[in-house]
Amino acid sequence: MEKISNVTEFIFWGLSQNLEVEEVCFVVFSFFYTVSLLGNLLIMLTIYVSNLYKSPMYFFLNYLSFVDICYSSVTAPRMIVDLLAKSKTISYAGCVLQIFWGHFFGCTEIFILTVMAYDRYVAICKPLYYVTVMDRNRCNKMLLGTWVVGFLHSIIQVALVVQLPFCGPNEIDHYFCDVHPVLKLACTDTYVVGVVVTANSGTITLGSFVILLTSYTIILVSLRKQSAEGRRKALSTCGSHIAVVIIFFGPCTFMYMRPDTTFSEDKMAAVFYTVITPMLNPLIYTLRNAEVKNAMKKMSRQVFWKANDK
Repeated sequence: MEKISNVTEFIFWGLSQNLEVEEVCFVVFSFFYTVSLLGNLLIMLTIYVSNLYKSPMYFFLNYLSFVDICYSSVTAPRMIVDLLAKSKTISYAGCVLQIFWGHFFGCTEIFILTVMAYDRYVAICKPLYYVTVMDRNRCNKMLLGTWVVGFLHSIIQVALVVQLPFCGPNEIDHYFCDVHPVLKLACTDTYVVGVVVTANSGTITLGSFVILLTSYTIILVSLRKQSAEGRRKALSTCGSHIAVVIIFFGPCTFMYMRPDTTFSEDKMAAVFYTVITPMLNPLIYTLRNAEVKNAMKKMSRQVFWKANDK
């Protein structure tokens, strides 16, 4: 079948068609995005300055913060600008790029969270082997694996979209380009493509979620053998990870573990994993992690004394 496309740009409906609601959303999401950027940058700076990156847990946390910044930046800036714009348009090429980067960083984040769960499993359940199992060489290989899998997943999603013809209409009932809303606009039967998209995203989302739940279940069961102090420290760390997993995977499961259909609730669900989760990650990891909080206090004191010396 020859691909014939007349569409050169897409028009977003946005979060709401109510002007007052959009103005409120502009203020709220501008604040969320700013907190996300500053919070994740602060975590990265703290880990680097305090040499915490030498620990595998903080090594991966550093890259999780980096991915959060990139992931939220794929959709949030355009969404914030569009909230006050009369015309919410994006070029065809821009839409394809948004799908690519959104799925690339989203999938990478999923696997970084999975690797972090494995790190906690080894640290708590196999402490004598931790240094050997989670050495820097293996950590680098696992991190590289998250990027490679994220790239392959994203390439598949984009390849499925670009081979479709788009003849109009070109209005997307969303605030960013994602595969399911875009497939609805294709002027051909997309059943097979929809099945492949669901299988691709669904397998990654559900498979990772099951692995994460299994890992943390094993960890929580094994904590019964730990001392009271050991349980407290482990629960503090794992509690942060579990909170992030629930907040991130809940909406993702709703979006991608279903056939090629769209619902009115999709936009609100997408807000959670594209805007709110990247903002909550630094808050969760700092408020629940004594080591990070102490490192931040030490760094702030050093900055304060250097400023006074001048």
